[in-house]
Amino acid sequence: MTTQTTTADTPHTTTADERTGLIALPPHIARATATAGGALTVVSAFLAWTWTPAFPGDLTYYGYPGGLQWLVLIGGALTALFGLASYGVKGTRWLVPAGADSAIKLSALAAFVTAWYTVIAISVQLGGVINLEPGGYVVALTTLAALVGALALPFERPHLLPADPEDSGWDQFKHRAGNQWATVKAALATGPVAPARKLPGYVEILIITAVLALGLTVFTYGIGTEYDELFLGFLMTAGFGLAALNKAGLIARVSGLTARHRNVAMIGAFVAAAAFPFTQSDDQYATIGVNILIFATVALGLNIVVGLAGLLDLGYVAFLGVGAYAAAMVSGSPSSPYDVHLPFWAAILVGATVSMIFGVLIGAPTLRLRGDYLAIVTLGFGEIFRITVLNLDGTSGPDVTNGSNGISSIPNLNMFGFDFGAAHTIGGFTIGRFANYFFLMLLVTLIVVVVFRRSSESRIGRAWIAIREDETAALAMGINGFRVKLVAFALGATLAGLAGAVQAHVTYTVTPEQYQFAHVVPPNSAFLLAAVVLGGMGTISGPLVGGALLFLIPNKLQFLGDYQLFAFGVALVLLMRFRPEGMIPNRRRQLEFHENEEAPATLTKAGA
Repeated sequence: MTTQTTTADTPHTTTADERTGLIALPPHIARATATAGGALTVVSAFLAWTWTPAFPGDLTYYGYPGGLQWLVLIGGALTALFGLASYGVKGTRWLVPAGADSAIKLSALAAFVTAWYTVIAISVQLGGVINLEPGGYVVALTTLAALVGALALPFERPHLLPADPEDSGWDQFKHRAGNQWATVKAALATGPVAPARKLPGYVEILIITAVLALGLTVFTYGIGTEYDELFLGFLMTAGFGLAALNKAGLIARVSGLTARHRNVAMIGAFVAAAAFPFTQSDDQYATIGVNILIFATVALGLNIVVGLAGLLDLGYVAFLGVGAYAAAMVSGSPSSPYDVHLPFWAAILVGATVSMIFGVLIGAPTLRLRGDYLAIVTLGFGEIFRITVLNLDGTSGPDVTNGSNGISSIPNLNMFGFDFGAAHTIGGFTIGRFANYFFLMLLVTLIVVVVFRRSSESRIGRAWIAIREDETAALAMGINGFRVKLVAFALGATLAGLAGAVQAHVTYTVTPEQYQFAHVVPPNSAFLLAAVVLGGMGTISGPLVGGALLFLIPNKLQFLGDYQLFAFGVALVLLMRFRPEGMIPNRRRQLEFHENEEAPATLTKAGA
């Protein structure tokens, strides 16, 4: 049996052997096995997996999932849902605009990895498989069956003809257009694809609201995991689950809705973020929340320099330190060499202004450099800043920064009679110190997002993108490259200074060790750059998501000790290998990365 896949120029014949999955099973049996396995996995989550509550999460109950069982249940439910969608069940086809087979494989893998990790952890920690209850064996078998069925599903890749290097520009354009059309047709042929249906505006807004609520739930769950096994299971389920949603085309479909309602999506996102402190009973996780916002906001500021203007800055954390030190010196700290106590609005302006000045002073003589040379210079600036503040202690140099002791005992903010250091009761919820600063930092984040959005859409933003794409061509078109890059450098430094002023009050103290190029605890320049690249350069939500992950994961992986950075590095290498454009990519950069292969953006939108 053969099927015909036609490209722009010649037909390609795909044999039945090429269409089989990794395991040789008929497609209808494979799909039924995966779907049934996912449904049975959901049932197995309601059984007891072990007889003793000694394993974290107490998986001894029948009829009520606990801990890791909830994560396996989610993986099984996604597998069953995508399986039903592959049959064209009414009400499910909207979820798989790009086809269900790849999504089934990833969701089945999520359930399998999490379930088997739990079963193995129970056996190792409690001393053998004898400690498993029947539910433990059942979930192991059902997830294995679902994975076997998923891996047996047909795998089809559109066959594209290589471009002839001697073709003219018009011929290459026709060839690429033909290949993209062939890709769309091949994607449409892989299974039942739901046609895009125009939804009423209020329905689209309700969908956006539901997605934001789900995002808040996932974030709150991840940040509030109480033991290491649960957080590792959460990472597995969330990672493979999001990959499954992406392969199904659902994330792209939701992104299209948010693009149509950008203002509603932005306001909803900040409302959801503002609801986070009300989900916490104490300041334990609100502390992590405010630090995540600081780190993510600084990453967004760096995105102007790296993502929009294409300037590789390896010393950006120094501008965060400049803003923090400047604000700390004028905030009334007893260890400050200056007897100045300005109100916060003035202190944050001082921090932002001083950072901007440093950005101009550093950028003016160095921004005529490009690429690696600029990276080396900015790396040097970061180290010079740290060594300078370390030596301005009154012994090695003038008494300005108090040396290695830093500036400590920075007083809490008191704005309009509202004491940020005291707990307050709002609507029956007690909001502690770090929750107060969380709301303040959320306001700063909103300012940074608005500045980034307006700048990127302005004339100067288009000039930054032109410089990033091809500086020589941009200069030939009349763009003043030096001035444009200097504006990007100064604006990025200013936004970092804003976040640094808040950070100084949140942490009570600023020391030189906080602003190294690379160390285990973020923020530092290496993690900031990784957050921008990991999240997606040139986007707003990319660095925010990347920054949140790069702060949360190291904070939760401290139990790995010396292996923490090793595990983290392996994860980054794998992500950059399989998704180099980042988790939330800019459309132009995504097409650049996949120019000579099947473009995920094209496949994802195949059914739209």
